Amino acid sequence: MLVYRLLAYMKPASLKDIKTEIELMSAHELSLFIMRLAKFKKENKELITYLLFDAQDEPGFIHSVKAELEDLFTRVNVSNLYFAKKTIRKIARYANRYIKYAASPVVEIEIEMAVCTGIRKLPIDLNKSTALQNLYNARVKKINKALASLHEDLQFEYKDAIARL
Repeated sequence: MLVYRLLAYMKPASLKDIKTEIELMSAHELSLFIMRLAKFKKENKELITYLLFDAQDEPGFIHSVKAELEDLFTRVNVSNLYFAKKTIRKIARYANRYIKYAASPVVEIEIEMAVCTGIRKLPIDLNKSTALQNLYNARVKKINKALASLHEDLQFEYKDAIARL
């Protein structure tokens, strides 16, 4: 109970304060700090992995995530709509996680299009499930929102692919 109370009153520092403290750290201290962060959560470890190994090769990252999404879509249980919805939501969470790591509109568009294409390829009638229809429509809205933030030349490249969705 005492530990809970201590954690409840512990307020995190602002990003500015954290940044100034990190700038004061030596390289060795910083590496120990990052390793400790990586031990706490799987998402921290995944983000560090992305930043170290995948951030420089964005097309390769997109290709690997798309391949993983295709594999996940092959495992969707289409015999029961309930199980299909659960699995598709899981795939959507997986895609959101990697979109968040990349923080790039191009990556977001590519991954969201892969999710939408995967949903469309499934032998499921989207009209039978309002939840699936809403999930699909939300994905298309995210694509359009990310598309608006791109340069006009890149927008033109994606227009045809998005129109097919």
